[in-house]
Amino acid sequence: MTEMMNAVRLHEFGGPELLRYEGAARPVAEAGEVLVRVHAASINPPDLYLRDGYRALPPEWRPSPHFPLILGTDISGVVAAVGENVSGFSVGNEVFSMVRFPNDLMTGSNAYADYVKVPAHDLAMKPAGIDHVRAAAAPMSLLTAWQFLVELGHDVPNPFQDFAHAPIALEGKTVLVNGAGGGVGHLAVQVAKWKGARVIAVASGKHETALRDLGADAFIDYTRHSAETVAQDLDLVIDAVGGSDMERFLTVIKKGGALYLVNPLAFSGHAEAVERGITVSTTQVRSNGAQLAKAGRLLDSGTIRVLIDSVFPLSETSAAHERASKGGIQGKIVLAAI
Repeated sequence: MTEMMNAVRLHEFGGPELLRYEGAARPVAEAGEVLVRVHAASINPPDLYLRDGYRALPPEWRPSPHFPLILGTDISGVVAAVGENVSGFSVGNEVFSMVRFPNDLMTGSNAYADYVKVPAHDLAMKPAGIDHVRAAAAPMSLLTAWQFLVELGHDVPNPFQDFAHAPIALEGKTVLVNGAGGGVGHLAVQVAKWKGARVIAVASGKHETALRDLGADAFIDYTRHSAETVAQDLDLVIDAVGGSDMERFLTVIKKGGALYLVNPLAFSGHAEAVERGITVSTTQVRSNGAQLAKAGRLLDSGTIRVLIDSVFPLSETSAAHERASKGGIQGKIVLAAI
């Protein structure tokens, strides 16, 4: 008889109200996989895009999956079973992961559920010094910051450009983080600071106290001043916002500096960047348990902290998506499964 669990499933694309908390078949760990009892999962932008059917993309790029879907990639929990050919993990281990991303970008990685099966190479031991809520909040945002700023960690062809992204040395450099209050941004501030950079955080004023507490050396309230009119002589800008007019940062980056784009799709300043001698680069974050374990040591020691915007029960995922859609998030929104 099939064992059951609770999950949040999507039966058609659309708004948050379409997310249903209901019964679903419990997955079974296959060879190379670990079954995790989920204690918490977090919400990331790709979850919102997939729920909506990626309507911002050209029609030929949109997903055509088989419903129902279970969204979500980031989890923290306890190992419930281990498949064949898995070493390094045992039943009862506390673990965290970004599950099968971007491989399941268009179908969901099944994190909004009581149980999820995870490829062992995507998994890492949960840092003992933080709880499941903070551990679940970390993976996608922390791996994005890590792969942009510390170590790419793979040789998969870059889907956005014809060269591999290569992080620059940050010690003694001046780095501006745009969108510093959000999930990726507040972690990028801390990673850059840890690597020895002087960090300027750009966000709305309500985030200033938190970001200075996390180590930002300077703060620009974008609701009062455009960052490019205040900052100057920057070695690196990492833009975690995207959207129109990312080109404006080229005017305040030094020759030989770089602009990193977390969401590069609307950027149109490549010719200007070449003329100014600025490298523009991006990458697609990828699951990597070994990197997550390295970054997890910084979470464990408190060197890097994850800000939590809000926590919702798994049964109230639709309300959590409503919160995410309103913007102005400080850190991450988390779903507590237990």
